[in-house]
Amino acid sequence: MITTDHTVGFTEDEIDTSAPTRSTRLKWVIIVNDRLPSGRAVNAAVCAAAATSRRVTGILGSAAVDADGNTHEGLPWAGCSILVADTAMLRRIRLKAAGSPGCFVADTPLAAQETRVYDEYLDTLRSVAADQIDYSAISLVGPRNRVDRITGRLPLMP
Repeated sequence: MITTDHTVGFTEDEIDTSAPTRSTRLKWVIIVNDRLPSGRAVNAAVCAAAATSRRVTGILGSAAVDADGNTHEGLPWAGCSILVADTAMLRRIRLKAAGSPGCFVADTPLAAQETRVYDEYLDTLRSVAADQIDYSAISLVGPRNRVDRITGRLPLMP
């Protein structure tokens, strides 16, 4: 069994919101299934991002305040690229990433978009072998060179 319970994140002294995103130690990508229609692709990416932002420390910047005093919640200060891949490649990426030290993986299985009740989703996933899960999206955070090796030269989402 592969676990994705790695502790990954930025330490307080690494957070430099004045630096370009390419200078960060960790890289964040979300890979979306290239067969999904745009609405489902966006949904899958957002779900994977929500799970990531909850578990990867320091990934969100501080809130911004506009000239009128309105607060805008913090966004990923280190950036996040949205890539696309086919179903088979998504499985391979998830397997590699989950077994890679220093990497955090969150995924949105296709079953999450095919059920309307969360408990049904959980039941569905319990009955599917890991190598048979189809993914709508995978979120990956890890050392920049490792993430680049795992994702190869996947294209940006058009």
